[in-house]
Amino acid sequence: MPSPKILAFAGSLRRDSFNKKLARVAADAARAAGAEVTLIDLRDLPMPIYDGDLEAAEGIPPNAKRFKELLLAHRGLLISSPEYNSSISSVLKNAIDWASRQEKGEAPLACFEGKIAGLLAASPGALGGLRGLVTVRSILSNIRVLVLPEQVAVTKAHEAFGPDGKLLDPKQNASVESLAKKLVAVAAKLSA
Repeated sequence: MPSPKILAFAGSLRRDSFNKKLARVAADAARAAGAEVTLIDLRDLPMPIYDGDLEAAEGIPPNAKRFKELLLAHRGLLISSPEYNSSISSVLKNAIDWASRQEKGEAPLACFEGKIAGLLAASPGALGGLRGLVTVRSILSNIRVLVLPEQVAVTKAHEAFGPDGKLLDPKQNASVESLAKKLVAVAAKLSA
């Protein structure tokens, strides 16, 4: 089977984000499972808040186009989403909104159609970001992304990572590895 291309990122801009750490752990696990992984930081792709008037006047901003190109170039997505007030971060929603915009000569939702996603979250709280993942799953499912039923929520994220950025709990680490392996396997089958 071909080695699937996986795009991994966190829905956070914070430098020391728990979700960025979790995205790195998941990206490493996907590489170990045989995928070609691109790990990006949305902080490196700043986008204005989606505004239909801005889009009509200036088109899709360059960083939103770059994000769309990255989505188009990858079969699978590993998304680690922080939970803000029981929902998803504005940066993640904004990136999805810009990427969903159809350009001339492009099929609707071209960068999402036929993608497979694995979802993760890390939060200091007792639920580990589970409430936000419900929203991420709903959004992605509605824009034609196949979302794996398995997901990982890391609780007590402020205590979950070692100085090297790795997960300290072997069970949590095994859950991330399992999700990454499943994503790679399904993405490989879809690519074949």
